[in-house]
Amino acid sequence: MVFRGLFEKIKQGLAKTRDVFSGVASLFRLKGRVDRNFLDELEKRLYLADVGTQATAEIVERVRQAFLDKEISGDVEQFVKQQLKELIASSEAGLRYQSGGPTVIMVAGVNGSGKTTSIAKLAYRCQQEGKRVLVAACDTFRAAAVDQLTIWSQRLGCEIVKSEQGADPASVAHDACEKAKARGFDVLIVDTAGRLHTQTHLMRELEKIHRVVSRQIEGAPHEVLLVLDATNGQNAIAQAEMFKKTIHCTGIILAKLDGTAKGGAIFAIKQKLGLPVKFVGLGEKVEDLEVFDPDAYIEALFS
Repeated sequence: MVFRGLFEKIKQGLAKTRDVFSGVASLFRLKGRVDRNFLDELEKRLYLADVGTQATAEIVERVRQAFLDKEISGDVEQFVKQQLKELIASSEAGLRYQSGGPTVIMVAGVNGSGKTTSIAKLAYRCQQEGKRVLVAACDTFRAAAVDQLTIWSQRLGCEIVKSEQGADPASVAHDACEKAKARGFDVLIVDTAGRLHTQTHLMRELEKIHRVVSRQIEGAPHEVLLVLDATNGQNAIAQAEMFKKTIHCTGIILAKLDGTAKGGAIFAIKQKLGLPVKFVGLGEKVEDLEVFDPDAYIEALFS
């Protein structure tokens, strides 16, 4: 029943991407054989669905090897679905909580990616799992970011550590770590500045926050989640590569998935970056953050 509920939610959230994938799915309803024309058409439709050049080429080649000159059937569809699932499969779903002391989750992403809302959704999710959550507003360059996070914290009833605009982000992170340890919080979520990946000094700021939390709390940050805007499709990959170099991300939150037809980019993201997509944002509400489930995702795309 849990899968069914999740499946329906993902299906709804993926409406725009599903419209694009219907072009792929409809291929398997055709009469005829898996020939050169069929493979060319499969390649074109996967590419149009934003699956990415490398992933598309691999899938088409595997279909060619397995089914060339055979009848087009449900078996071909099941095979393609299985290939897509394997491309995005991961053993690292959800969050890894620490048994002793606070779990520190650092969140990065460019301005406008949906980072602040994703932090609120993540805090809510942790609260639903019975965790005491503290938020650190380390995006001190933008007063609006701190204000937004403060409003979310008040709504959720979770505490926040912040400072005046222009304060040193790493010192805010330091104070938040001290408070999390002293007051027995289970989870500390550290917001970081919405850095443009081209701004080197801002990337250095990220590294500094990373260093500070690792000194304050053993093993921290335990998760470094990168928020990517699904509506950017393939363009999100260049951003992600720069962040990954700087702060060793452990996973991705793919935000705004409900608002785009480019959800197929999830395949290219996973292939290019080797990072698991841990959560997907499927709406505006605080509960609209789901642990990413490859099976539910693919079934929803083809339904």
